[in-house]
Amino acid sequence: MNQSRALSDMRTEIRRRNYSYRTEKSYIQWVKRFLVYIKKENGGTISKKSITAYLNYLATERKVAGSTQNQALCAIIFFVKNVLDKQAPKLTNLKRARESDHLPVVLTPAEVERILQFLQGVKQLVVQLLYGSGLRISEALRLRVQDLDFEYRQVCVRNSKGLKDRITILPDRLIDVLKEHVRKVKKLHDKDLARGWGGVILPKALDKKYPSANKEQKWQYLFPSRKRRKDPRSGMYQRYHISASSVQKKVRKAVRQANIQKHATCHTFRHSFATHLLDDGYDIRTVQELLGHKNVKTTMIYTHVLNKGGKGVKSPIDKF
Repeated sequence: MNQSRALSDMRTEIRRRNYSYRTEKSYIQWVKRFLVYIKKENGGTISKKSITAYLNYLATERKVAGSTQNQALCAIIFFVKNVLDKQAPKLTNLKRARESDHLPVVLTPAEVERILQFLQGVKQLVVQLLYGSGLRISEALRLRVQDLDFEYRQVCVRNSKGLKDRITILPDRLIDVLKEHVRKVKKLHDKDLARGWGGVILPKALDKKYPSANKEQKWQYLFPSRKRRKDPRSGMYQRYHISASSVQKKVRKAVRQANIQKHATCHTFRHSFATHLLDDGYDIRTVQELLGHKNVKTTMIYTHVLNKGGKGVKSPIDKF
C-alpha cells in the first residue's frame, strides 16, 4: 500500500462528504499513527487483530479517554471502508477506554455576569452568544451574517456536530448589539470588495452552484478575522473567522480576573445555558432541541447538576 496515495484518497473522501477541516486533520493524524504502529508491530498488515491491538494500546498504555479512543476507531473504520474498500471488521476483545464520569462545570448567573465584565468587544459578544444561545465555540465562530434572524429572534446553526442544522434562540439583549456589529462587518466587506477581495469559502458545493455568492454580504462570517489567510483546502485567500484560541485565551484571563475558582472554559457557558434553562423550568426536550443533542440522555446530565447537595437531600445540620 502506498501510504501517501492512501492518505490523499482519504482526504478526497472526507471532503466529498463535507466533513469539517478539523475532522479531516484529526482523522488523517489518527490513521498515520495507526499505520506507524502496525508497521512496527506486525509489518503493516491491516486486519481485525491489528486494529484491536492498536485500540487496546491506546486504552491500556496511552490511557486515553473513551472519546479519544472512539475518535481513533471512527478514523480507522472510515479508512478501511472508504479508502481500502473493505468491510469494517467486527472487533472482539476490544478494551474500551473508560468514559469520564465528571459532571460538567457550571457557572452561576452571577459568575457569568462577572466574567463578561472582564471581556470587551467582539470576544465579549462571542461569549454572550455561547451563554445566551447555547452554542459551541466552533458553532459561534462559523456563523454567517445570514444565520441571524432578527425578526424571529433565532440563530440558525448550520452543519453542526453530526452534520445537522438546528435553530436556537437569539437573546433579545443582543439584538441591537448584533445589528450594529453586522453593520461593521458590512463596512469591512465593502472595503474588501473595493480592493478586489471579498470572497469567502462557501459550505458544501454552493460555490459551483452559485459562482458569485461567495462575495455576497450574507455569506460573510459574522466574526471575520483582521487578516486574510490562505485556505488550506482550496488555496484561496479569504477573510476567515477569528480563531477559537484567541477567544479561549481571553476567557481564561477573564475567569482569573473575576476571581472564580472553577475550571471554566468557552464550553462552560454552553453547560451553564442548559442548566439555567432547566433551573427556570423549561422542558428537557426543548433544551435538547436547542442544544442539538441527538439523545436526551446527553441533556439529562444537566439535571444531575441541579441536584443540589447530593440528590436534592437536605443535610440534617441545616435544621439547627
